[in-house]
Amino acid sequence: MVPHLTTALTGPLLDMERLILGATPQIERWFRNQWQEHAAPFYTSVDLRNSGFKLAPVDTNLYPGGFNNLNPDFIPLAVQAAMSAVEKICPDAQRLLLIPENHTRNLFYLQNVAQLANILQQTGLEVRLGSLIPELTEPLKVDLPDGTSLLLEPIVRHGNRIGVAGFDPCAILLNNDLSGGIPALLQNIEQSLLPPLHAGWHVRRKSRHFAAYNQVATEFAALIGLDPWFINPYFSTCGRVNFQERQGEECLEKNVAIVLEQIRNKYAEYKIDAEPFVIAKADAGTYGMGIMTVKDPSEVRELNRKQRNKMAVGKEGQQISEVIIQEGVHTFESINDAVAEPVVYMIDHFVVGGFYRVHTGRGPDENLNSPGMHFVPLAFATPCCTPNRLANPDSTPNRFYTYGVVARLAMLAASIELEQTDPDNQ
Repeated sequence: MVPHLTTALTGPLLDMERLILGATPQIERWFRNQWQEHAAPFYTSVDLRNSGFKLAPVDTNLYPGGFNNLNPDFIPLAVQAAMSAVEKICPDAQRLLLIPENHTRNLFYLQNVAQLANILQQTGLEVRLGSLIPELTEPLKVDLPDGTSLLLEPIVRHGNRIGVAGFDPCAILLNNDLSGGIPALLQNIEQSLLPPLHAGWHVRRKSRHFAAYNQVATEFAALIGLDPWFINPYFSTCGRVNFQERQGEECLEKNVAIVLEQIRNKYAEYKIDAEPFVIAKADAGTYGMGIMTVKDPSEVRELNRKQRNKMAVGKEGQQISEVIIQEGVHTFESINDAVAEPVVYMIDHFVVGGFYRVHTGRGPDENLNSPGMHFVPLAFATPCCTPNRLANPDSTPNRFYTYGVVARLAMLAASIELEQTDPDNQ
């Protein structure tokens, strides 16, 4: 079952899919050259939005947490990709320590950890789970809904190496986005750390990522003869905002107006009948916190206390002071009258599948990744890497291939972003 587009698939997006299918050999050759110049992140997930006239990434996650939502048929693809990634870091690796988020009650997330561990074990690695929970002093067994269990163990440090009791790993894989900063346990360790520490949200900024994506999308669009706007959302930033103190409102209002005007001009150019909107969100962080839809600059001034409090704080209580104002991309995909957006998963530089985030309580111009949401993952029917050039551009394998292409552009942007923020390159 595949969500259908509730807008007619004609015009710009269908043309773009035709362009991409026709240029598949050039595209794959271009990507192959890019990966010779840039190191792909160990793993990546990309949230896409498909409006029927535009297909663009709206978020790129370097600590993906939904491996349990992938189609089980594609797990062998993930294993092969993980083998490639591990060989680059630690060719003779035998042991890997996986460090998850400090959730013990979020069983959906822990099922992701279990699937990730399963993928890694099938590459020939012995995998143990090391927890950063401060109060954890002995192994904790967590039972999962499918009848399996996880064993979370306290991390121990000896000199510049970390592990768990009786286990000295070659490499450390973080599935923890370090929103609260770098724990002392992880500082100055000699083992390979994936992703690198500067990929965490204590350093990372969405605006830096989308600046890199702008560079990538412009080059790619020139390759296939496309207006880059069709795959690239406009954005702007405000760096000193305090929602509770009502500081930075002028900056927000001004930049919302600028981005809305840019969108209106493009809608007029392509005769698109849709209402422009922007998404204002924390420039650092995840979990759908600190996000709002804005259709008029005056809305920024008129936030009530509850809305201000919601926008003021992100994950782990981090105060939000930097905001990205991003072009809103409608999602006109739906299943059973609920809006849906595709999420593409990659390991190393390979697409390994994806799923749809489906939300029954949100509209096509709203963020679907929201706390407490009713969330129905729908695994992709094909793995995003096998186009059928004899079929229609909007057939399932071809739509998914296009998703995989745009997601890989976002992953390439993440590679460039990590190079730019690497302390060793400063």
